[in-house]
Amino acid sequence: MTKVTLYIAASLDGYIARNDGGIDWLSILDTDGEDYGYSAFYESIDAIVLGSKTYQVGLGFDQWPYPGKKSFVFTQRHLQSDRDDVVFVSDPVKQALANIEAQGLENIWLVGGGALINSFLQHRLIDEYIITTIPIILGGGIYLFPPPTPEEKLELINSKQYPGGLLQAHYRSIQLSYSVS
Repeated sequence: MTKVTLYIAASLDGYIARNDGGIDWLSILDTDGEDYGYSAFYESIDAIVLGSKTYQVGLGFDQWPYPGKKSFVFTQRHLQSDRDDVVFVSDPVKQALANIEAQGLENIWLVGGGALINSFLQHRLIDEYIITTIPIILGGGIYLFPPPTPEEKLELINSKQYPGGLLQAHYRSIQLSYSVS
């Protein structure tokens, strides 16, 4: 059974990037040598799913940020990569996830961005959420959960506060069932 985990950082006011896609404000994460559980999480996953804009942000780093993991980039654009671990996907999210699972990849990291997160939310495909809140108010940008977002009940698994003021919360989805009366 496939498990999809949204593991992401967001500003205190709920943004994952500036309006232009910039994530320079995340540099606060590099100041104290802490990895915030990232290494253990990365070892636990089999594959990565991300949107094309998030993919392009990753291309801007000195090194590919997702080494040793197959990355599925959701896009309707005709993108190309010289990496054999990058696959471009234009299928709807449910079908694409079924295809990923058919490859034996079970623990999936949903990296972002906002539109892809929303697509997964619309289909109730996110099992766990690990959200690190960065103590900064951006005042605008790309929402973590862009509207319209469906209601999703979550159960807190655990949380951890870090010395730099970051707060990481780990939630599990509780599937809501509605009865029609």
